[in-house]
Amino acid sequence: MTTKPIKTTEAPGAIGPYSQAIDTGEFIYTSGQIGLDPATGEMVEGGVEAQAHRVMQNVEAVLRAGGVEMSNIVKTLIFLQDINDFAKVNEIYASYLSEPYPARSAVEVAKMPKGALVEVEVIAKK
Repeated sequence: MTTKPIKTTEAPGAIGPYSQAIDTGEFIYTSGQIGLDPATGEMVEGGVEAQAHRVMQNVEAVLRAGGVEMSNIVKTLIFLQDINDFAKVNEIYASYLSEPYPARSAVEVAKMPKGALVEVEVIAKK
């Protein structure tokens, strides 16, 4: 299987030994996106809602760089620092997608990079 890394300046760059996403030819697997502003590299202000919007914009930018759209997403994984934020994040998440919605998991985690409150990774079918 041949894989190709996906890279865009429209989303935060990788801050370690990983790619923003990998194109396998049939699927695109993204790394987790957090609420970093790609222009500044800083976490957006405004709490979990602002971060959730930025996360989804970052996911969209990475997918666009891979030649697909949000409608190509078949699976998402959402990490939340506080599961009590699920309803707020869910509403924002849904505003970026349409039916049929992708399969999804959502979990609470203790800590995320740079103090992120939400992180999303996706798998999209080409």
